Amino acid sequence: MRETNHKMKKLAILLIIITTLSSCNENIQKADAYGNFEAIEVTISSESNGKIIQLNLSEGETISKGKVVAQIDTIALQLKKEQLEVAKNVIYTKSKGVLSQISVLKAQKSTANINKTRVENLIADKVGTQKQLDEVNGQISVINRQIRSIEVQNAGVVNEAKKLDAQIKEIEHQITKSKVINPVYGTVLVKYVEPNEITGFGRPLYKIADMKQMFFKGYVSEPQMANLKIGQEVTVKIDAPDGMKNYKGAVSWIASQAEFTPKIIQTKEERVNLVYAIKVSVENDGSLKIGMPAEMWIN
Repeated sequence: MRETNHKMKKLAILLIIITTLSSCNENIQKADAYGNFEAIEVTISSESNGKIIQLNLSEGETISKGKVVAQIDTIALQLKKEQLEVAKNVIYTKSKGVLSQISVLKAQKSTANINKTRVENLIADKVGTQKQLDEVNGQISVINRQIRSIEVQNAGVVNEAKKLDAQIKEIEHQITKSKVINPVYGTVLVKYVEPNEITGFGRPLYKIADMKQMFFKGYVSEPQMANLKIGQEVTVKIDAPDGMKNYKGAVSWIASQAEFTPKIIQTKEERVNLVYAIKVSVENDGSLKIGMPAEMWIN
């Protein structure tokens, strides 16, 4: 009798195991895609050279768009700007001297034109001579050549001043870029530098990602493609202590070309060689993390 009860208990346990495995197999068969969650990650790099004198961020911190997160030393840039401004003032002083010469010559030309008119009137009255008129015209011609020569000199001075203006604007732009402003809302994933380190143009400072909107990336077989389209609502599930947790999602991207099945990816049909990558946009309630495995069901 005791042996019979023992056999019945074994049989019951075996039935429970079979039922559990069968249930698991049914759940696996229901899944249309397997993959992981990812987010749009942005690496923020330095746009200036120098010492990091201020850094206001930490890994795991959520920062808003437009926040000043770092300041790079600008003393060298400020000194260079002051030197350029001094040189610019010297050039403008030189230009003023040149322009004053032109003013004097124009005054002389005005007087010469008055004399020319007077001589022409005398000639009309048969009192003046052609020689007097030629002398006045010669004076006017000389003054015009002098004015043109000085204008050419001044044009070179003006161009030199414009070059300095452009250099000053470039320095001001570099000073502006020395203040690192966070360009996107998100959570700091990795911080690559610390205060007092020397950075350079293009060196990564930190990596940030918007964790509010996550993306499930999975792979589906070719027969399943007929049931998928951009914008279509699907269900994405993750493991939870009490079973599976469901999320509503929308297909945001479908690959245009098939690829060989990645080894780490399981598909609904184990013998499928070619699959299509897809992405599903899912709103994060705080539970989703980058790299978290998940499953997708076509509604």
